[in-house]
Amino acid sequence: MTIVPCITRPVVLIGLMGAGKSTVGRRLAKRLVVPFIDSDDEIKKAAGCSIEDIFKLYGEDEFRAGEKRVMDRLMEEGPMVLATGGGVFMNPDIRARILQAGTTVWLKAGLEALAERTSRRGGRPLLQTGDPKSTLKKLIDERYPVYNEAPIAIDTDNETHDSAVDLIIEALKYRDDI
Repeated sequence: MTIVPCITRPVVLIGLMGAGKSTVGRRLAKRLVVPFIDSDDEIKKAAGCSIEDIFKLYGEDEFRAGEKRVMDRLMEEGPMVLATGGGVFMNPDIRARILQAGTTVWLKAGLEALAERTSRRGGRPLLQTGDPKSTLKKLIDERYPVYNEAPIAIDTDNETHDSAVDLIIEALKYRDDI
């Protein structure tokens, strides 16, 4: 049996849509015996509508402002596994807060894996384009250099959800900031 570390602050999962943040996050939270929170779900609750509707009705800027308010609140709530939206870590203020108050884990996946995974399910406003794969490529080019600031990176391309959880737990054991 694997020894599971005891966490005292949020473990924050970052990465592009399709990297596995929600699915891996739920399993990780269960193993760590802490709550699982999805920041997108919290934004939907706060706004009273879907993320797609927030984008349509108010635009991306208002969505990002609400996202910041929700993240500020969540980072105060103690130990949890927190799955974030793909753009959260791009905001310098939110990124600094996450890096200071949480333990950040980047779930990294390549273009082919992301394209295949995101094609299975709708509800991804940034992919409502004529060419979702080229949009993902653009997001990889923009975001991966910033995501690289995360102290832990787990490549999820060829990992099952459970093996990704095992890798995260193993990485957490060697951190002194959990």
